[in-house]
Amino acid sequence: MIGEVLASDECHAAQFYIPASVSLQELQPRTLKHNDTFAVFDHYGDIAVAGGGTEGLFHRDTRHLSKLMLTLGGARPMLLSSTICDDNASLNCDLANPDIFNKDGNILIGHDLLHLRRSKFLWQGTCFERISVRNYDEQVQRVELALHFSCDFADLFEVRGVRRDRRGKFELPCVEPDGVTLSYLGLDGVRRITRLRFEPRPTRIGPDYVFFDFSLVSRERQIIFTEISCADLPARKARDAFLFALRDSRRASRAAMRQAVAVTTSNEIFNEAVRRAISDLYTLATNVPEGLYPYAGIPWFSAVFGRDGIITAMQTLWLDPTIARGVLLHLAANQALVEDAASDAEPGKILHEVRFGEMAECGEVPFRRYYGSVDSTPLFVLLAGAYFERTGDIKTVTHLWPHIMRALEWIDSWGDRDGDGFVEYHRQTDDGLVNQGWKDSYDSIFHADGTLAEGPIALCEVQAYVYGARRAAAMIAGRLGQSECCSLQNAKADDLYRRFDDVFWQDDIGTYAIALDRLKRPCRVKSSNAGQVLLTGLARPERSEVLIANLMRGEFFSGWGIRTIANAEPRYNPMSYHNGSVWPHDNALIARGFARYGHTQAVARLFHGLFEASIYIDLRRLPELFCGFARRRRQGPTFYPVACTPQAWAAAAPLSLLQSCLGLRFDPQQCHVIFERPMLPDFLDEVTLHGLAISGARIDVKICRADREVAIHVLEREGKVQLVTIN
Repeated sequence: MIGEVLASDECHAAQFYIPASVSLQELQPRTLKHNDTFAVFDHYGDIAVAGGGTEGLFHRDTRHLSKLMLTLGGARPMLLSSTICDDNASLNCDLANPDIFNKDGNILIGHDLLHLRRSKFLWQGTCFERISVRNYDEQVQRVELALHFSCDFADLFEVRGVRRDRRGKFELPCVEPDGVTLSYLGLDGVRRITRLRFEPRPTRIGPDYVFFDFSLVSRERQIIFTEISCADLPARKARDAFLFALRDSRRASRAAMRQAVAVTTSNEIFNEAVRRAISDLYTLATNVPEGLYPYAGIPWFSAVFGRDGIITAMQTLWLDPTIARGVLLHLAANQALVEDAASDAEPGKILHEVRFGEMAECGEVPFRRYYGSVDSTPLFVLLAGAYFERTGDIKTVTHLWPHIMRALEWIDSWGDRDGDGFVEYHRQTDDGLVNQGWKDSYDSIFHADGTLAEGPIALCEVQAYVYGARRAAAMIAGRLGQSECCSLQNAKADDLYRRFDDVFWQDDIGTYAIALDRLKRPCRVKSSNAGQVLLTGLARPERSEVLIANLMRGEFFSGWGIRTIANAEPRYNPMSYHNGSVWPHDNALIARGFARYGHTQAVARLFHGLFEASIYIDLRRLPELFCGFARRRRQGPTFYPVACTPQAWAAAAPLSLLQSCLGLRFDPQQCHVIFERPMLPDFLDEVTLHGLAISGARIDVKICRADREVAIHVLEREGKVQLVTIN
């Protein structure tokens, strides 16, 4: 994903950049999402797009409403409070009237006499809202409430800053007594429609406004229902539609979250962070034909991303394996079958990104169905193995096996075109992404002197993913009776283990090179990529000691987390998207590697840093990334201006860190829940996990600090599940 803030002329030539004329962190927008629809509001519940703003109601990569402003007596109300519910289901804004004057300058209504409460939520492509107005004056008050609206039908990439030479045709608005229909015929031949409907009928209505005039006696309340739909509206009154949709959305939210393990701890602030993280995950989880798929993040990445979905699923496998199942099946169903240079597709390759907007459909951006990521394919196989180890779901893995084989064939052929044993990337057209690992900014892969690496490029962490994929495929093959494939994949993994260290390890700087360039020269840069090599066990034990020690020193560890590159590197910039920032998901993956090599104290230190960062963040919600400035006493982290929030793999990071601390894993064949070398970070004295599910059984456990050790107690058990502790 590209989100770099760019300043120079050279940078503006980079791909698909996101301009930072408005800081999302300053605005702290209120976001809602359901399936392929999301909305970004200000604290008033309005959409007030100005100066490059990101607010709006979006559906399938098109902004279906670009302005929505509520006024009372011609003035904007005063904000009292603005809250997203803990389950992310609705936005509730409390407002009061300002002093309202007549034409002569005399006060008509004194301030704080009228209370407004706006409650809104998304369901099935529609934004529903209930506006309640109550009079707290002792006198009768005449109220004029207005909504002003408009729609630009902008493609999401236009909102992100990509300029277009041509646009489609805006059609004439259709104004009816109770609503307005706005429509646009795109260059792709698709008619996109926004329908607004109101109850009761407005006093006045036009193509971009509605007015409601009414009188309220003391303590009387008036309720107005609005619907803003990106599709056809059901044939029922707005009030009834609101109530039915509210009921259905709450039922669906409860049903989805019932599948997850419930986490409670002795730290109430962490409990808030966990509740928000789980709510964010299920908010971003979208119903696709194959199951749930966690969309990457709001506002820029509310779409299927292969890499993000896989990593999020890996981080949450212990919590809810149905997410991983949906990700695997959806990516398998969309696996590339043929070579297509325009979309960087090759047989067996796994998706990078899917878009439905006008610009993607017209080929103005290459992301309609885009395969330009080097790591999605080995990560797909790695996730399949992890899912099988977590669930023992032989039926799903058998279905996935042909797709796993095609992915392995891609790794051996297209992924390693020069046959040197390492997987590289190189875009097939000038429109494709220059860099195709998780750090996909144009300048994220470079040499020690700062010069950019030229492709094909072999990233160090991608080789670790390939190593893990081969081990996973061997394990699955063995269980499926494919002994020849099992032996072959293990042999290839062994060969990679031997060769990787010889080529990538840089003894004098104590780390793995971030990459090899097209001439097979190592990019001798200290990076967090090297930390992810630990994830699958590709690093030799003696290397892990040096690497972990270096990653936890001040050149990397900011106090909040590990930076993407060390602070002495030539392209280091703590305000850069990929060259000096701190990414929660990156730290969580590195922590899994730390735990694998037995460095649980380093895991706890990373966990503590990110937890304390969340204390300073609105809604306790970890963003996509934050700046890499060193931690300052009595101050929170420095925010990155256009970081997405919520972001799926950032939301999953604290859940993954908790698993790494507890050493939690599963053996579905024996029906064992295993805690290996469990420990608790110093901000947690107790953790209770309700509903750990395995092989049709369930167990509730409490983990308590006992001096320097932890004690684990079974609270409740359903079925033959056994608790196993390994110290």
